[in-house]
Amino acid sequence: MPTLYVENIPTDLYQALRKRARENRKSIAAEVISLLERNVPTAKELQERREFYKRMAELRARPPESPGPFPTAEEMIREDRDR
Repeated sequence: MPTLYVENIPTDLYQALRKRARENRKSIAAEVISLLERNVPTAKELQERREFYKRMAELRARPPESPGPFPTAEEMIREDRDR
């Protein structure tokens, strides 16, 4: 497993990281790994996101199968005004 060394970390950032690690009952190294896993996407995750966005674009592009049982905005406004 690769090793990562980081130098010249600002004191306030280090203190915040140390506090966060204590709150989560982890070492500073484990907390850094956790933060990196949550915030730095892997190539696999980026590919999954691309596929997801592509699928969402396809679904948005399709016309609705039916207008559904819901009234239009205009109908709801008229109904509200007629009360």
